[in-house]
Amino acid sequence: MRVQPLPAPAREGAWFIAVGAGAAATHAAVFWLAQHALLAELANALGFIVAFFVSFAGHRWLSFRDAATGMGQSLLRFALTALAGFAVNELVFSALLRLAHWPSWLALLAAMLVAAGQTFVLGRYWAFRR
Repeated sequence: MRVQPLPAPAREGAWFIAVGAGAAATHAAVFWLAQHALLAELANALGFIVAFFVSFAGHRWLSFRDAATGMGQSLLRFALTALAGFAVNELVFSALLRLAHWPSWLALLAAMLVAAGQTFVLGRYWAFRR
């Protein structure tokens, strides 16, 4: 019995989730390590910066490997996409942490989930457009 490969959209979605989970774990680990030495928002920003490189590499070579854009164009577009996602992340994180008084881990998780949806749409239809 031969196993059929996943259709392209399912494979893309699976890779997007796997890469996103790896980047989110990287972001969370850096946040966890830095939060005791930095303001929570700065630890969040540092986590974002480190996770950006994990995310770009994974999405470029796994999630959207058939992208029609060149490496430089994809990097620039993904950087803009990621910065837009981070702006949303930081706003949600700060609001939940400072205004709603959520624990930092819960606020970070909620902020990363909100930003992930935005990043997928912009990544799929603009940064790594086919």
